[in-house]
Amino acid sequence: MKVSVGKPDKNKLSFVLEGTSTEFANAVRRYGMMGVPVFAIDSVVFYENTTSIFDEYISHRLGQIPLLTTVKALKNSEVTFVIDEVGPKVVCSSDMKCSDKDVKVAKEKIPIITLTEGQKLRLEAKAVPGNGRTHAKFQAGLLSYGILDSKFDFKVESFFQMDPEDLVVRACDVILEDLDEMKKEVKKAAK
Repeated sequence: MKVSVGKPDKNKLSFVLEGTSTEFANAVRRYGMMGVPVFAIDSVVFYENTTSIFDEYISHRLGQIPLLTTVKALKNSEVTFVIDEVGPKVVCSSDMKCSDKDVKVAKEKIPIITLTEGQKLRLEAKAVPGNGRTHAKFQAGLLSYGILDSKFDFKVESFFQMDPEDLVVRACDVILEDLDEMKKEVKKAAK
């Protein structure tokens, strides 16, 4: 197998994969989109919301904010983000303060809500690790490929939780973990 990697551009990467099967290329694509674990907001407790926007709407917005996810941080079962703001101001993702220094918002200028004079928003949000198989908010990015002269021309776009090259590497790591688990189960069943 031969891999030719192009130069990454922000959250995008392209590479060409030669000397492998369509099934393997498709496994890399699927694991990259659905198998790589990342953190996402999963539950929110509102202590004060004097805006005219429903709690559920704000919760949904928080769930869609990409969170930088390191392999070290994934060992935690959850991290907590806190927002405590008073208007007038636009509450942005940068106003989310995390309990873990290894996890933070990937983009700081994502608007969550605009508070008018005297309006308050105080909440605690729990982020948990998950993958795209369970919910789209856990999807780390998109991978696609075209086939040209028996070469697979991959395009990778990270959703900012990690660099696109890290997304591909983590997808390969998850494939290997699943294969190791399968090997153990087969050996155990054969005894």
